[in-house]
Amino acid sequence: MNKHYKSLELDKILTRLASFCTVDEAKEAALKIEPSVELRTVKILLKQTADVHTLLARYSAPSFGGIKNINNALSRAEAGSTLTTRELLDVAENLRVIRSLNEWRSNMENADTASIDFLFNALIPNRFLEESISEAILNEDEISDSASPTLRDIRRNIAMQASSIRQKLDKIIRSEYYKKYLQDAIVTQRNGRFVVPVKSEHRSVVPGLVHDTSSSGATVFIEPMAVVEANNEIKILQNKERDEIERILAALSYEVGLCRESLKNAYDAAVSLNVIFAKGKMAFDMKASIPEVNDEGIIDIINARHPLLNQQTVVPTSINLGKDFDTLVITGPNTGGKTVSIKTIGLLTLMAMCGFMIPVSQGSVISVFKKVFADIGDEQSIEQSLSTFSSHMTNIVDILKNADEKSLVLIDELGAGTDPVEGAALAMAILEQLHIQGAKIAATTHYAELKAYALNTPGVENGCCEFDIATLKPTYRLLIGIPGKSNAFAISERLGMEKEVVNRARRMVEQGNVRFEEVVDKLEERRREMEDAQKVAVDAKKAALEDREKARLLRQTQEEKVNAEIQKARDTAAKIVEETRRQANILMDEISALRKEKNESRDLTELARRAKAAMKSGVNNLTDVSDPVYNIEEDDDYVLPRELEKGDTVLIRSIGQKGTVLSPADNRGRVEVQSGAMKTRVDVSSLRLLEDEKKTKSNVQMKMQRDKSEAPKVQKRECDIRGMNADEGILEVDRFLDAIFMSNLDEFSIIHGKGTGVLRAAVQKYLKGNPRVKSYRLGVYGEGGDGITIVTVKREN
Repeated sequence: MNKHYKSLELDKILTRLASFCTVDEAKEAALKIEPSVELRTVKILLKQTADVHTLLARYSAPSFGGIKNINNALSRAEAGSTLTTRELLDVAENLRVIRSLNEWRSNMENADTASIDFLFNALIPNRFLEESISEAILNEDEISDSASPTLRDIRRNIAMQASSIRQKLDKIIRSEYYKKYLQDAIVTQRNGRFVVPVKSEHRSVVPGLVHDTSSSGATVFIEPMAVVEANNEIKILQNKERDEIERILAALSYEVGLCRESLKNAYDAAVSLNVIFAKGKMAFDMKASIPEVNDEGIIDIINARHPLLNQQTVVPTSINLGKDFDTLVITGPNTGGKTVSIKTIGLLTLMAMCGFMIPVSQGSVISVFKKVFADIGDEQSIEQSLSTFSSHMTNIVDILKNADEKSLVLIDELGAGTDPVEGAALAMAILEQLHIQGAKIAATTHYAELKAYALNTPGVENGCCEFDIATLKPTYRLLIGIPGKSNAFAISERLGMEKEVVNRARRMVEQGNVRFEEVVDKLEERRREMEDAQKVAVDAKKAALEDREKARLLRQTQEEKVNAEIQKARDTAAKIVEETRRQANILMDEISALRKEKNESRDLTELARRAKAAMKSGVNNLTDVSDPVYNIEEDDDYVLPRELEKGDTVLIRSIGQKGTVLSPADNRGRVEVQSGAMKTRVDVSSLRLLEDEKKTKSNVQMKMQRDKSEAPKVQKRECDIRGMNADEGILEVDRFLDAIFMSNLDEFSIIHGKGTGVLRAAVQKYLKGNPRVKSYRLGVYGEGGDGITIVTVKREN
């Protein structure tokens, strides 16, 4: 790896990435990643990581477990070699993983995976070959009977022959004649042939072939002549079995060879996907985000965290470079975070160029550089006889030779390790030369001369790592635009050094340096005051926004309650109307039925009375809904907010009804109030002012008007009552007129037919006395003539 990348610890990032990979070759690929210097390539890599990061947030990660590099086996299969059962099982496992990855991608609904679709498209499943191998090979040492019909037949014949041999041998070992000559009454095998154990001294009694003897020589294993031919047949069948297995493996290997290219491409795609998904998992682990990238040398990282530090304790820092200035000189005491700051710039730049999401806030900007140089740390070399200073200068000489306008240069402790005067002068000269060559530079130093250089040189900016004198601890915050202080005198004094010694040291410092430090102190004090003021303003703004949001939610809640009450009242009224209409329809149907049956025994007057009573009850219910009795909890502490005036709407608490004030209270405290048709005088203490009644009525009217406009529309303008008697027809016309009226239609037709004219006469009589009908007429030629009546609805202006 490039030594500059290594000094910025990119190798540790790649090692961490490899730990998130699950495929061995993916781990190797992760360790070999190199930063891309092309902006287009970097954008593609970042888009891939961002897409995977989104997929991991919405779905579980796909499994890559079990996939292996089988390229060698694939090449041999393509060349015509027969693969082993282990190699074929590895092929089947790769096919299984490829299929599962393909299915995982298919289950992503509306997922934006355009940047990695070409990799998923390379994952071509082959279910036929996968199942052929899996069904034929049970494990590394066993081939399934179902691998082929021939193999199944051969094994069945072997089993039958073995069973036949056992039966014959069982007769021998159970025979009373042979039993006394046998060592044990068992059947066993030697060299793949069935034998019986015979005592050595009686081997001539049992005719057959001797295949083995025991270690003691007391037993010989004889294959009786009765089963020799059967054992020979088993041997022949076993040879056929072996040949058939070879044929099956060769056929499967041939199929694998045909798929070599697709399997190789699928494996390579799976390795690449495993690396990209590892980047996505690592981004979650670091709580990283995607930066904006450019190739103009502009860096603006917000709340950046060095990825190798403890993410729970690391202090975020914000750094910018390349826009308002191209050289940043960072000063301050040791252990203040200067080196971490420039390492963070370099490492996050390299990570973004490798396609990593980086631990920064949204809106951060990173530049792609052709070259990244870093001179960080103590590179003293005893072997090369180089001191620390010489080692640094060797690196810087190399940087000066190669840096250009597309380079990022990071130098730690520039000019250190030699005489301070010469070191400061050399540091300024190096910065100036790199500035002339157009490089973007971030350097740390202790030299006061470089602070003045940064103040007086265009394109060069001071920066410092904040240090808390009160606690003698760094805050690790990088402040741009403010030169740092070493704080040596203050630290020494707080650590207990005698004040006289410290003051003597102060007097030895040049007056110009003292004034410079005083200016820095004033700048630092002013900065802290501004930060405190800004914090107060931000807190006040936040509190105001929270209060406004609470008020909005409260108003919304109240409006929802009002709307709910209005809806509830409307629903109740609709139910009452529907119930009343239903009861009236039932009575009308009974009257019609009686008329049809000509049943004079029923009292039609009684039915009419009941219908009238039901209608009246419904009207009363509607009145209750429109003018309800309010059930108000007693409130003895209630006081009128103002004196009552004529026209005020009030609630009469004693009867729970609303009323309107007709005259103000008299000298006895009594107010004349009208509630409905009743006028009465009520004690002012029994009244409650309804301040928003007019407004509420207006809102209710507007809502009712809106509801009315949104009422269901009639789908047709014709009411067909042909075939009905007069009462049924009138009832249907009344229903249809209600619907027409609610639908805001002005005209409709009643089809009653010509017939005897009874139905037409009943309809016209009903229309003539109906206050909702403006006019009506019989149809003309083309409209239906006397068989249809055209009705115009009367509406209020």
